[in-house]
Amino acid sequence: MNIIFTFFYFLFLPYVRMRGKTLPVNTVEEMKKRIIVEKPGTLTSFLEKFNEYMHVIAGDREAIKRIAREFVEDKAKEGVIYVEVRYSPHLLANSGVKEIPWNQEEGDLSPDEVVRLVNEGLSEGEREFKIKARSILCCMRHMPSWSKDVVELCKKYKDEGVVAIDLAGDESLNCEANPEHMEAYEEAVRCGIHRTVHAGEVGPASVVKEAVEVLKAERVGHGYRTLEDDDLYKKLLAQNMHFETCPISSKLTGACNADFTTHPVITFMKDKANYSLNTDDPLIFNSNLHHDYQTAHQHMGFTEEEFKRLNICSAQSSFLPAKEKEELLKTLNEAYEMIQSTAF
Repeated sequence: MNIIFTFFYFLFLPYVRMRGKTLPVNTVEEMKKRIIVEKPGTLTSFLEKFNEYMHVIAGDREAIKRIAREFVEDKAKEGVIYVEVRYSPHLLANSGVKEIPWNQEEGDLSPDEVVRLVNEGLSEGEREFKIKARSILCCMRHMPSWSKDVVELCKKYKDEGVVAIDLAGDESLNCEANPEHMEAYEEAVRCGIHRTVHAGEVGPASVVKEAVEVLKAERVGHGYRTLEDDDLYKKLLAQNMHFETCPISSKLTGACNADFTTHPVITFMKDKANYSLNTDDPLIFNSNLHHDYQTAHQHMGFTEEEFKRLNICSAQSSFLPAKEKEELLKTLNEAYEMIQSTAF
């Protein structure tokens, strides 16, 4: 859950030149050095890394579908059995978008077709690598004019792999939700579309409160700053609100103290909160799910039992239909019982 759509694996010089695009470097290693974040910075500086290469991918049908399929392959190699991947269809399109992103020339790939291509790629990956993959479509805080389109796409593809709507972007620059975001979420509630919101990553606890009380979020992306408001935190604990946490990301975006031994996730663990451990753009952070789990084990005191518990929480809080969720929980419980029975 909450694994951000990642790019770049096969897209480099021959492909870039074929499309008539340019990059500021000549080798893969040079590009990695340019975009990988190794030291703590800010959420804004992290998001700026996408400007380096997204213009190569956006608007390209073959690239988008292939990346979706290869994303599923990567998750299968990490031992994932179910993933919800989020992305902005508008950031991958070059047609039918107000303010076309990445300084692209207008083309013929609409956000609607982007969703269709991603669904096809994820479905191919599911069949080939035997795991389940669903997607969440993102509204962007800095582009409220896209949000109405996003909720309409969620409605259109609700039965074809899209399970929820999200609000993402730079909280430090766009803290409060725009009225157009609110209207999109009101429509999502009315139509039974599941809802999550990036909130409390770098923004104050009030953003989390808005996400839950105004936007009616069922899950909170990150949510670390919730702990700054004790009353709100206790209320969300009582509501069994799910927090989508990303330890490695939180260190490198400056969302949390660089010392993992004081990370807010430790409080979630001690309080038996409903939360998950996830990756957040493995490309730019040069990381994967194993790295986040290893970090939690080595520096935060996580045990095997806690990993099992949080994965059960993740499955229970997934946006799958009831029958599929029941099957997922059965698979996990059977696997964990087997681990327990062979440990002696």
